[in-house]
Amino acid sequence: MSLKDFTNYKIGGKARYFYQPDRIEDVIDALNFAEAKGVPFFILGAGTNILASDDEFPGVVIKPAFRHIGADEERVRAGAGLLMSELIDFTVERGLSGLEWAGGLPGTLGGAIRGNAGAFGGEIKDNITKVTSLNTKTKKVVERDRAACNFTYRSSVFKIEGDEIILSAEFELGKGDKDAIKKSIQEKVDFRISRHPLDLPSAGSVFKNVDLRSVPKELLDRPGLVVKNDPFPVIPAAYLITQAGLKGMKEGGAMVSEKHANFIVNFDNATSNDVRKLIEKVKKEVASRFGVALEEEILLL
Repeated sequence: MSLKDFTNYKIGGKARYFYQPDRIEDVIDALNFAEAKGVPFFILGAGTNILASDDEFPGVVIKPAFRHIGADEERVRAGAGLLMSELIDFTVERGLSGLEWAGGLPGTLGGAIRGNAGAFGGEIKDNITKVTSLNTKTKKVVERDRAACNFTYRSSVFKIEGDEIILSAEFELGKGDKDAIKKSIQEKVDFRISRHPLDLPSAGSVFKNVDLRSVPKELLDRPGLVVKNDPFPVIPAAYLITQAGLKGMKEGGAMVSEKHANFIVNFDNATSNDVRKLIEKVKKEVASRFGVALEEEILLL
């Protein structure tokens, strides 16, 4: 099974083994299979935030298909394999407010939780009340409230420790006006369409935005410095890349987007190596010019 067919970048080699389980028992079977074979495993969502290697993945790729969703008044329960767009559509139809910030957000709920996805001042953690996961070592189901998930900027306990598979989550939302909710979501979708290079394969924002508290003082004194809340004060990585004059920089079939500098697009059958080289060039140039170490937001597999 080629990972190129399961990632937004349209890049990646083959996976030696590929599973799409829709039951917890099947996930455990896949984990046991990997252990028996002595090979690694990788959990794949929608592939929207991943740069896969050109080489064969020598182990088991597990793509959980937990796509259930239901609601009890203002409490919503959803499987981790559900697309964020599907979750948003479900809440809109019930007039539930709280996820408007995620309008147009790609990927699955599980991926959004793992990386504490956020945009327009909101984050996935804001309305979560519980996350259910499977510990890959003990094969036991774990339930955590929001505090126990240790959500931080674009991270969580699931990303830091890396030994649990997210199965489902519960949200506490609020009643709202359906038309107002739809309008707010559409505004986010329209913004993404107008600002992001959605016509070419990419993995979205390559780098995390930079915490304002971590940058050199001379950068803070720079005329015209752009700062936004994400949800705390940050300098957009796109601003730094643009100011470094890197829009349009190419490496093989990969290019720093002319439309949004924090996107590296696959414009001409790019390889994983093309993208990786370009990432390193961008990081080196931004560090040299501004004294800032950019950190990848995408996952390198």
